This record gives sequence, structure tokens and C-alpha cells, in this order.
Amino acid sequence: MVVAAGVALTVTAACSNPDAGGQDPTGGAADSLVVGVATEPDTLSPLLGYGKDGNSKIFDGLLRRDAHFNLEPALATALPDISADGLTYTYTVRRGVTFSDGEPFGADDVVYTYRTLLDPGTNNPNRTELDALKSVRADGDRVVFTLRYPYAAFAGRTVLPIVPEHVLAEQDVNTGSFTTEPIGTGPYLLADWRRGEKLTLKANPHYWDGAPQVTSLTFAVVKDDDVRATRLRSGDLDAAVLPPNLAAAFKDTDGKKTLTATSADYRGVTLPSGNAVTGDPAVRRALDVAVDRDSMVRDVLDGAGRAAHSPLPTTSPYFARGTERDHDPEAAREILDRAGWKTDDDGGVRAKNGTRASFTLWYPSGDKLRQDHALAFASDARKVGIDVRVQAGTWETIEPRLPEDAVLQGGGNPADPDYDLYGLLHSSLAGDGFNNMSHYRNGAVDRYLTQARRTQDDGERRRAYADLQRELVRDPAGVFLTHVDHIYVMDDDWTGVTTQPEPHDHGLGAGPWWNVEDWRPRG
Repeated sequence: MVVAAGVALTVTAACSNPDAGGQDPTGGAADSLVVGVATEPDTLSPLLGYGKDGNSKIFDGLLRRDAHFNLEPALATALPDISADGLTYTYTVRRGVTFSDGEPFGADDVVYTYRTLLDPGTNNPNRTELDALKSVRADGDRVVFTLRYPYAAFAGRTVLPIVPEHVLAEQDVNTGSFTTEPIGTGPYLLADWRRGEKLTLKANPHYWDGAPQVTSLTFAVVKDDDVRATRLRSGDLDAAVLPPNLAAAFKDTDGKKTLTATSADYRGVTLPSGNAVTGDPAVRRALDVAVDRDSMVRDVLDGAGRAAHSPLPTTSPYFARGTERDHDPEAAREILDRAGWKTDDDGGVRAKNGTRASFTLWYPSGDKLRQDHALAFASDARKVGIDVRVQAGTWETIEPRLPEDAVLQGGGNPADPDYDLYGLLHSSLAGDGFNNMSHYRNGAVDRYLTQARRTQDDGERRRAYADLQRELVRDPAGVFLTHVDHIYVMDDDWTGVTTQPEPHDHGLGAGPWWNVEDWRPRG
């Protein structure tokens, strides 16, 4: 689900109000941290999608990512040994690791995890991400993955959390207690989860990589951006995820330091192919050049971001130079005129064959950042004769309308272009939950996506992704607006605090607390 709302964080080291809804159960001790977030997971089981991109705190994967987002060993002792044909990945697992119930971790747990993820009977929403995986087996302390085809991004898929076979084999993986009572090898254990209110973790004293010194980590669920800002200001929260314009109010607060993280986090507008207006390629091309991305960066993001011309940030080594779209409303009007979308004499809303150039654009309620993007997009569209009706709603309200209505979407993953582009654009995933929400179908794009994921040659991958981005200029799947910087302000009470290149999702894994288990008190 595409559900992240905020892009900035303010943190202090201890909760000042133990009676707050996001309270630290230790009563505000100096070794605790309370963070206000917009969303919570639906489940804590990796078999059902939790922590699929790693850094889940309760679990570890074979690999994890460092401060620069490079892969490094976690439950494996080293990066994988890859065969010359790119079809076999072999890992040696770490000895002496135990799950939080005291039982030993081993290669069989890795095999069980991946086989269960691939089982059609498991309600894993991300099974297509493992499409390349043919089989997995244990050989003593080694785990051997065999692929159907060379998949350049496969090693990054092994950040997936590993679950204990001895626990899951005794229950229904879809409905059993593990979904809310997880057992992992990670640096933290679940202490308490009150849905819709907060989720509290406590340090794992037996963690194989050293017990964390932040001993209590609470995520308070506060969906509304303004409410999180208010609760932060009142002292109810130690931390809050906020959009830039709300975070700016904390900029000059004494005793704080500011951290900025670049991200692959984009905001864009889906343009469903099944809608009589947005399904017209001419309308999509016109909207793509009608929007003023630079103004959105300036006015919506307060400068904390960059214009987005595709899901790939302009800072990505895979971004195709020359595919940037200038703000050109006159060109948009010409495109619409040539396609038969005409205005009346008063220059109002265009129409073609009796169909008005009008559609609905949804954004999730309480998400001020998406609301501001949606309103700016609608304003730019109106200037070229297209009426965009902006509407707020819950995701439960929005999801059934995706085939017909547009949505202000968010996404982005800096790990590999395949992780964003395939699910977003490939026609085989049209209408598959929150994949390919535009129901976009383009044979050339499908070929480029397949070519890029099935080769180990980086030069060939770059060429395929460049060709794909040029095709998106000709036939946009939607309109990408901005890439958002994530800004963090926090008390300088801990050492080891840093940021990574960040994905779209915020919450338990992303943010300055990506390495909270390594923080040490200053002084």
C-alpha cells in the first residue's frame, strides 16, 4: 500500500509527558525514544509483507544495508557467492545466533522463509518480487538459491526478514498468532502493540550484534500531519514525521541539530487508462508538460526536494538525461487542440465528442503534503482547460476507485530501479492491488523492464532504463511531480545518529532510527 504521508522528523531523546498517548513505557527515561508516525503495519509477519525491504528491527535478513545503502552481511557471514551465469547465489549463515525465544537460528530457517513466501497459499502481497527465484535449499551452514533467469537485483531481495520454522510450522501462517506476536533475531522485541495507537519495542538483550542502548522505542500512530506537529510542540511526542512546511516551525529550536536525507520518495498522479479523459495519451502528454514542478518544489516542499520526471530521481545513476520536461502550458494547449479537446469561447473546460475534460484526483485524508501537491496539480491543469476535482478519503475509500479515478501516489526505493519500475509500470501487474494503479499497458516499456531485470550487465541495464524513460516521455503512465528530501531535527544527545538514502516508506525502519541499535549516549 502506498501510504506514507510525511517527510520530515523532529526528535528529542526522552518523552517529556509520560501521560501522552505516545508515552514511553519507562516513564520518559533517558534511554527511550518515542516517535510519532503516520501509519502502522497491517501485520508484523514477514511472510505477509512486513519488513520486505529490510531494517525491520524485530528481524534480520541474510543481508542489510549500510549508511550509503550498500549491501553488507547480517545473518550471512559475507555477501553471496554468485555463479558465472548469474543463476546461483550461495550464502553461509552466521553461527551462534538465536531467536528471541532462545531457539537457534540456522540455514533451514532461511529455506523455510523463502519457500513459504513463494507458496501460493501464503498471503504474501509481494510474491512477484521473487519471480526470479526457482528454488532454495540448505547445504549444512550454506543456503543455495537457484534462479530461473539472471536477475541483477536479487541480492537486494535477501534483506527479507528470516522467520523461525519451529514457530511458524505449528500454526497457520496467514492467521496465526505470529502476525501480532513475532519472534525474530533482530535488535528489538515487541513489547506492546495497540492498533491505531502505538507500537512499542524493547531492546533485545541477547542480540548477536550487541544489545541496543536505546532500550525502549515507541512508535505512536498519529495519522494527521497537523496533529503530530501539535503533539510534538506540546511535548506529547519525542519525535514526529512532518511535511517540510510544518517542520520549518521547529527549525530554530535551541539544542536541536538538523539532518537531511536524500530520497527516492516521489509524489505523482496516476492517470487511469480506463478513464475516458485520462486514458487519452494526448491528455497525459499535455498534463505532463502543463505542471510546474519547480514551483511545487519551491512552494509545496519549501525547497526540500527536486522536480521529478520519472520514478527515478535526477540524482540516480540510472536517470536518463534529456528526459526532463519543462513547464510549457502553451505546448500543453497545442497538444490538446490537435487531439480534438476544444474549449468554448470563454476558455473554460475542454471537451471532446461530448466528454468534458474532467476527472477526480484523490489523496489520503490528513496527508497535507499530498493535499498540497494535488491542489497545485489541479491549478496547473485548469490553466490548460482540464478540470481536476480534488477529493480526500481513506485508502479503503480510494482503492476501489483506482481503475477510474486518479490518486496522488507516493513511492520510491533507492536500492535498485527494478524495485520501483517493474511493479509501477509492467502491464502484467495492472490492477494488482497498489501495483500499476494506472492500469498502464505499453509493450515497449514491458520489454525494457524485462531486459533490465534479466541481465547482470550494468551497461545494458542503463541503456534499457534510458530507453524506458524516453518512452515515458512519449507515452506517460502518469505525471511525476517531485522527489522529496527528508529533513530531521533532533537533540544532540546521541552519537552514531545518521541518515541513509531513503525510500518512500516511513515508520519502523526508515528515518534516523535506521541504526538506532548502534546509538550511544553522548557525554
